[in-house]
Amino acid sequence: MCETKYTFGSLTRISDLAETPFDVELLSRDAWATGDYVVGEVTQTSPNRKIELTTGRMIEVSIGDWIVGAFGFRAATLESVGNWQAIPYDGQMHAMTAAGLIGTVTSRSSFVGEPIHLLYRGHVKRGGEKVVMQDFVGPITPAKLQCPIVLLIGTSMSSGKTTSAKIIIRRLKKMGLRVAGAKFTGAGRYRDILSMSDAGADAVFDFVDTGLPSTICEEDVYQRAFDTLVGRIAQTHPDVLVAEAGASPIEPYNGQVAASGLSQGRRLTVLCASDPYSVIGVTKGFGFQPDLVTGVCTSTSAGVQVVRGLVNAYALNLTNPHTLEDLDRLLKDKLEI
Repeated sequence: MCETKYTFGSLTRISDLAETPFDVELLSRDAWATGDYVVGEVTQTSPNRKIELTTGRMIEVSIGDWIVGAFGFRAATLESVGNWQAIPYDGQMHAMTAAGLIGTVTSRSSFVGEPIHLLYRGHVKRGGEKVVMQDFVGPITPAKLQCPIVLLIGTSMSSGKTTSAKIIIRRLKKMGLRVAGAKFTGAGRYRDILSMSDAGADAVFDFVDTGLPSTICEEDVYQRAFDTLVGRIAQTHPDVLVAEAGASPIEPYNGQVAASGLSQGRRLTVLCASDPYSVIGVTKGFGFQPDLVTGVCTSTSAGVQVVRGLVNAYALNLTNPHTLEDLDRLLKDKLEI
């Protein structure tokens, strides 16, 4: 008998599923929940046929492959929206992200292709109990961050947050600092924090480390995850934390909770905007002014001028090497380096 070969999405990276045997069994819908590890068989692919592995590497899947991912919610303004609660009773579902965030897509932008179609084959179980992401989150002693924080927020997805975080991390490392990088909100993708590590961050974290497939959840659930994440970061004793806290506060990812929780140590707030005029909406939503505006909206001198006319803040295109001296001065001033 042929042994079943599984493809493990990167949401399983906190688990031991790839190394330790498990069973796959159908589970009554009333026992389903966010963060459950589940198995889906690929029934249809598209040009978007890649899954992100636990290493961060991307692999193409084919019809008949079995993918291990986790139930969750997604509400991406520029890509797709969906959740596990929308899965029909025939078990037809989707890989809503390459990381293996599993549910049914209920709304999709014309800018993205069809998701990978899956058929529910069952829940991951051991000893008769379902296996969930929270099973792999160990106890953490509550702690407060003692280091200054560079907080990056965005007006939307794909506004330049991760690119800006990488550049800032590189500049801080050139100053000889121990840097931690963390993504506090969003839908889990390993590539985001791996790119922070590639930029030189000494330690990287995200909400997946706390057992969340995405940060669309009840506020109290997110608050516990936030506290766990802060505790993990504190254990690494960084000189500075570069924290990405997602998009606007009116999106359902708990960005406001994250921004509030990081407010005490925040020394520099960077707003990455996709459009100059979106800067006003996000600053009003979060209730504070950014120290620096960057991202797609600063791609040209015209965009920079519009931003400077709208808000009392620096506006720099960080991808332009000529702005790095200005960035260094701002970092040293705000972080008191």
